Amino acid sequence: MSKNSLAKLVEYCDRTLRTAEVQDYERAANGLQVENSGVVTRIAAAVDASLTTVQMAVHQRADLMIVHHGLFWGPSHPWTGKRYTLLRLLLEHDVAVYSSHLPLDAHPLLGNNAQLCSALGLRKTKPFFFERGMHLGLQARADLDRKALAVRLAKATGSPVHTIPGGPTRCRRIGVVTGGAGAEVKKAAAEGVDTFITGEGPHWTYALAEELGVNVLYGGHYATETFGVKALAAHLSRKYRVPWMFLDHPTGL
Repeated sequence: MSKNSLAKLVEYCDRTLRTAEVQDYERAANGLQVENSGVVTRIAAAVDASLTTVQMAVHQRADLMIVHHGLFWGPSHPWTGKRYTLLRLLLEHDVAVYSSHLPLDAHPLLGNNAQLCSALGLRKTKPFFFERGMHLGLQARADLDRKALAVRLAKATGSPVHTIPGGPTRCRRIGVVTGGAGAEVKKAAAEGVDTFITGEGPHWTYALAEELGVNVLYGGHYATETFGVKALAAHLSRKYRVPWMFLDHPTGL
């Protein structure tokens, strides 16, 4: 079994994902969140760092977790109860946690949006959805039936799709922003797309999408964000010759 330096992998991830350059939400803590004794022999990828996924990582004997939603989104104390159990599991089993939120969303090759566009067969993508000083999503020209596109999305994610049929039945300009961008339907429409694919959104977006004349396809927050951690873990596996697995713990949301 190949052994690699945790510090070496972290440095590579930080550089590849431009962790220090990407302006994430104030409470997000990108990069290494928990270290181990310094060696990586097995990688586990997960969308969320939670007690359940940590238990799964320990069961799989992983010593590095790659996650999209990390442990820290603001003050996270005291470490008691289930939070203590989570921390104890990480430390006792020598499991490091590396988290990448917006840097992984926006990466042009390994990112959630790039990977989902590829899975949907959307080619020649262009930057889309300018937010926090950069384009987080991607858009593409196409000529797809709205129902057929929803079928493609469901097949790509393995999850049900909720469609707001507010726009044309033929989707010709499609924007993709994985995760929870549904509240930004107006921003998506303002950038000229007739169809907006994201993970989830509030109830009121149905009426808004109809008013704006755009289709919205909700593919699930979790389901649309499995792509990036898988791609990053697979990339690290090839580069450093370390086995990896995906810890699937869907929320249905």
